[in-house]
Amino acid sequence: MEGAGEPMLTAKRKTGLVFFPAYDWAISPTHPEREERLLYTQDQVMEEGLLDVAGIEEYRVRPAMYKDIQRTHFCVPDEAAVTTESHLIAAGGCLVAADAVMNKEVRSAFALVRPPGHHAMRVVHGNRGFCNINIEAIMVEYIRDTYGVRRVAIVDTDCHHGDGTQDIYWHDPDTLFISLHQDGRTLYPGTGFSNETGGPNALGATINIPLPPKTGEAGFLMVTDDLVMPLLERFQPEIIVNSAGQDNHYEDPITHMNFSARGYAELTARLKPHIAVLEGGYSVEKALPYVNVGIVMALAGLNTRCVKEPTYDRDYQTQPPEITQYIKQLVKNLRELFLDGIPPVDSHHEGEIVERSRNVFYDTDGINETRHERLRRCSDCAGALAIDSASSRGCRILGVHVPRNVCPACQRVAATWVDQAPRGVYDRVLVQDRTRRTYHVI
Repeated sequence: MEGAGEPMLTAKRKTGLVFFPAYDWAISPTHPEREERLLYTQDQVMEEGLLDVAGIEEYRVRPAMYKDIQRTHFCVPDEAAVTTESHLIAAGGCLVAADAVMNKEVRSAFALVRPPGHHAMRVVHGNRGFCNINIEAIMVEYIRDTYGVRRVAIVDTDCHHGDGTQDIYWHDPDTLFISLHQDGRTLYPGTGFSNETGGPNALGATINIPLPPKTGEAGFLMVTDDLVMPLLERFQPEIIVNSAGQDNHYEDPITHMNFSARGYAELTARLKPHIAVLEGGYSVEKALPYVNVGIVMALAGLNTRCVKEPTYDRDYQTQPPEITQYIKQLVKNLRELFLDGIPPVDSHHEGEIVERSRNVFYDTDGINETRHERLRRCSDCAGALAIDSASSRGCRILGVHVPRNVCPACQRVAATWVDQAPRGVYDRVLVQDRTRRTYHVI
C-alpha cells in the first residue's frame, strides 16, 4: 500500500493518451462507427484508474489545418467538401500524440480518436470504408516536416487491409508499410495480397500478410515474432506507427477473426510502437474497452496478465491446428520473399514513365472514381507522380505529386506535366510539392 497522496502504480514507460469520441459525427445513429466506440473505453480507463498511474498523461486535442491535409491528400473538390470539424480534430489528435512523442514528453502515445482513416487514399472524393482522410499518413507527413524524420514504419493491425495507407506510400521507399489483416478474399476491401509489394521505386516496402478467418492469438503473435519484428529490425525506422484497429477481436460483429484483448496487449508489448492510432473495432461494449485498456497498459510497460474480457472464458476459442499450419507456411513464404531470398527487382528502365489505371469505389458515399496514374521510374527519389482522377459526381482533377528530396529529373518531369495539362479538361490541377512544402491549386 502506497503512502497517502502517492500513486499506486508508476508506468515503466511514460505514455500519452489523446481522446476524441467525435460526439457530433456518425454515418448514422446505429452505424458501427459511432461515438459509443470511445465512450465505453473512456469509462473503462477511468474505472481501471489508468489516468491515476504516474507516467500516463492525457492530452487535449486540437484540430488539424487544411495545410496538414494537403501534405498527404488531393481532396476533390477541396478539403472543406470532404471533411467535417470532427475529421480535423481526429487528425489533429494524432498530431498532438506525435508532438508529445517527438518532444520526448512521453515514450509512446495512443491517439484514441475517430473517425478512422486508413482506407482514405491519396485522392479523396468522399468516404470509403468509414474513412475520409488518412489520419496516420497526415501525422507521418507532419512529423517529417516538423521534426526531420525520414524513415517511418507503419504496422497496420486492423482486420481490414489498410488500402488507403498502402496507396499513399506505394511509391515511397522510406516508408515501410506492413499490414496484418483478414484475407481479402473474405472481407472488405478485397485487397492486401502478398504479391502487392510496392511500386517500381519502392518494391519490397509494402508487405501484406493476409491471414485466414479464425486466426487467433497464436497466429498473430507468430507473425509478429517471426516476420514483423525481423522486417522492422532490417528496415531500422526512426519511428514506428501502429494503425491499431481492433476488429480482429472474436466479439467483433463485422469480421471473422479470433483475437483477444490480452493478445492485443501482448502484440503491442512486442511491437513497442512510438505512436498507436485507433482504427476499426466495432464491438463497442464487449471488446473495445478491454482491448484499449490492454494497449494502454502495454505501452506503459504495465503487467497485462489481468486483462480479460467478461466473455473470454465462455466464448474465446483456441486457434484451430489447420489455421496454425496455414500461417506457418504463409510466414515461411513471406520470409523467403522479403528476408531470406532475393528481393524483388523492378523491370522498368530508368526514366521510364510507368502507367496504371484503377477504379475505386467509395462504398459509404456511393461514388465511383476512375483513376489513371503516371510515375517516373527513378533510382534517386520516390519519383514524380501524376494522378488523373474523375468521379461519378462529375469532377475531374490532375494531381501532381513531387516527392520529398526530389531529383532534378523528376522535378522537371513534374513541371512538364503541370505546364502541359489541358486546362479545359480538368476542373483543377493540384500540385503537391513535398520538397518545397507547398500546395498549389491551378
